[in-house]
Amino acid sequence: MIRAVVFDMDGVLVDSEAVWHAVRRDYVASFGGSWTEANQRNCMGANSAQWSSYIRMTFAAPFDEQRIFHDVVSMLRQRYTEVLPVIPGAQQAVRAFADAGFQLAVASSSPQTLIEFLVARLGLAEVFSVLVSSDAVKRGKPEPDVYLHACDRLGVDPSRAVAVEDSGNGILAAASAGLYVVAVPSRDFPPSPTSLARADLVLDSMYDLDPGILRL
Repeated sequence: MIRAVVFDMDGVLVDSEAVWHAVRRDYVASFGGSWTEANQRNCMGANSAQWSSYIRMTFAAPFDEQRIFHDVVSMLRQRYTEVLPVIPGAQQAVRAFADAGFQLAVASSSPQTLIEFLVARLGLAEVFSVLVSSDAVKRGKPEPDVYLHACDRLGVDPSRAVAVEDSGNGILAAASAGLYVVAVPSRDFPPSPTSLARADLVLDSMYDLDPGILRL
């Protein structure tokens, strides 16, 4: 029996992949680099140490990883303060699972402070018992670490949990961790057919995500 639902954040709760892409593009351009969609795909699922190092190494950034992390996250917080791009149907889906008695968690590649900031902005802080960042584990997605950590924090075996993901790396991470994977594919950065094939269920939108469809 399924006891818990673990949501990714970027691309599942908040339509933020395009925001991350725009912020990194502007940031890299500030010291003469050219950030592309291919660069963005390479960083999807990476934890903060990984993507900060990627920017420094790939673009010969004139700053260290800590400065890069601070600058990019500050730019993101400013964007989210101005406009919060909520995924349609996300808040309703989360509350439906909470009302149905499931334990809820977020397992995201975003920094912990950004996860807490966005969950609060969404008005969902009280329904999530666990918020986990890939920064708290050794390896980011597509490795399973963050999902295993979230399930451990929840006190739930991964086989008794559902993951809701949008990206290829996220799908692979959740599947490798042993969760039942529901994919709501990103339209901006869709997962490859190979990655999508690892999902147990594919939905068109978060409006389609309802406790009634998980008869497990």
